[in-house]
Amino acid sequence: MMSLLASHHRLAALLLQGASTCASLALMLAIFAPLEYVFSVRRAGLFAKGWSTNLGWYFVNAFTTTLLLGPPSVLIAWVIHAALPDQVTQASAALPLWMRMVLAMVVGEVGFYWGHRWSHRFPLLWRFHAVHHSATHINFLVNTRAHPIDVVFTRLCGLVLLYATGLTSTVGPNPTLIPALVLFVGSMWSFFIHANLRVRLGPLEELIATPAFHHWHHTYDDHKDHNFSSMLPFMDRVFGTFYLPKAWPAEYGTATPMPEDLIGQLLEPLARTPRPASPAPPKPAKAAGEV
Repeated sequence: MMSLLASHHRLAALLLQGASTCASLALMLAIFAPLEYVFSVRRAGLFAKGWSTNLGWYFVNAFTTTLLLGPPSVLIAWVIHAALPDQVTQASAALPLWMRMVLAMVVGEVGFYWGHRWSHRFPLLWRFHAVHHSATHINFLVNTRAHPIDVVFTRLCGLVLLYATGLTSTVGPNPTLIPALVLFVGSMWSFFIHANLRVRLGPLEELIATPAFHHWHHTYDDHKDHNFSSMLPFMDRVFGTFYLPKAWPAEYGTATPMPEDLIGQLLEPLARTPRPASPAPPKPAKAAGEV
């Protein structure tokens, strides 16, 4: 009887998550589909090349990322908490919630930046991250075209710093609030910077990431090794990887061989021998035109 009840609870939770995932997708479509139609960098529509693979990755990551991220996050949190001096934890806990959140966004971005940059630098990491760069057309749903191992690694890089600075802790009220908010805000903004939107913000582009900023990261040529920040471009200024001309890139993708279908992209990084990270393409990307 207890086993049957537990099965019903798991099924109900799964159905609830499925409904939430579909509702979130519907909301994203309602927001971005009209905007991408009116303000597109390139006209392509919802069913541009790779749309079904992007959609498949959306659902795969919705159901697997939290499951895979949970155990290592808990382990890292408790190990760091045990090693962290009480003074650090107490000093962070004494800050107002809004200040801790602002600091957490900046500190987390440092970790996300380096996790992303390492994913381009090291062959073992690149073969998972290459899935994300396999898209030859960029729109908001490309945000979810990512191997779960790649997603988990990058997020852990940010979470480690949040726990190491005491900005979030395993004890106290709502211990998961700040990391959850940081990941949520970052994820929502990532849909925006991948969107097929001809949006420029002038001087503000030095402060906040935009589609133009991130589209250059997805170029087929060497500019893909620039613009690693997900929200705060000054990280790239500080570490020497900022690149943002007035033109838009003309070509996206990667020279790393990658299947076009979801199952192939899921299995390819697990099966093959690591290739050189960010291999040199046969030709450089050309600017799509001035904005």
